[in-house]
Amino acid sequence: MGIGLTVAAEVYTTAARRSQERALLNVGHQFRRAIERYYESALVAGQHQYPATLDDLLRDNRVPGIQRHLRQVFVDPITGKAEWGVVRVAGRIVGVYSLSEQAPVKIDNFEAEDMSFRGKKKYSDWVFTYPVDLLLRDPAQGGLPGQGAASGAAPGFGPGTSASAPFMGASEASSPVGTPPGGFIFSSDSPQR
Repeated sequence: MGIGLTVAAEVYTTAARRSQERALLNVGHQFRRAIERYYESALVAGQHQYPATLDDLLRDNRVPGIQRHLRQVFVDPITGKAEWGVVRVAGRIVGVYSLSEQAPVKIDNFEAEDMSFRGKKKYSDWVFTYPVDLLLRDPAQGGLPGQGAASGAAPGFGPGTSASAPFMGASEASSPVGTPPGGFIFSSDSPQR
């Protein structure tokens, strides 16, 4: 009976983790789409622009009236906190990721837009950027839409590498610990409410 209870507990724990992973993928996709809508919706001085803070996704002040790209800054389903790591280029947010260092249950069979998560060792390696392939782009080809090679990501660079350590700070006043190759800065924002 004890063995049966142990097996049942493991099955339940694995099922709960898989459910959290599905929730993380869903929330990450919502962040990715919100960043895309923000980037594509308005021009500033004739150029597209990424959000400076996660709060910019809640209310876009670049246009008259109220325009929302995200209805709330979601709680991370893995950590249970409304704190996210962010990927910045030139001080602007191009992606988000979980701050969890846990190993994922899911390591393969991702949707096409999430194929870069394949084989990753921790949830913080699941980086939801716009465009989807931003961190995989060759620096010689240009990293961001409409920008030259200087802003591209170094191949294989991701959160948790030695080039830049995540830090905790308010979304309005965060500053990076270091600047990795290609101008990408990995940090974490915690919204102040």
